[in-house]
Amino acid sequence: MRIDPGGDGNPRLMTVRFHPHAKQRTVERGATEAEVLATLREGERCEAKYGRTGFRRDFAFEKQWHGMFYRAKQVEAYTVHEDQDWLVIFVIVRYF
Repeated sequence: MRIDPGGDGNPRLMTVRFHPHAKQRTVERGATEAEVLATLREGERCEAKYGRTGFRRDFAFEKQWHGMFYRAKQVEAYTVHEDQDWLVIFVIVRYF
């Protein structure tokens, strides 16, 4: 998947790949690949430990998750640059 991540003053398209473990955990935690990509495209960007880059975005949810009702969920994606592209290495999903 290709996105324009912005944030660095250089609007170029970058390829986004998912580490297999991150892809599996994304689904288990209740997010979709489309939400992760939207988080990278439109979310808040921050530097993270070990040279990683984090992205965070809130989404309207208005559904039940594991028996509890939540109005919103927050998707955090942590990435590393690999060959000038993003590799998603883990995803965290919070419900509130």
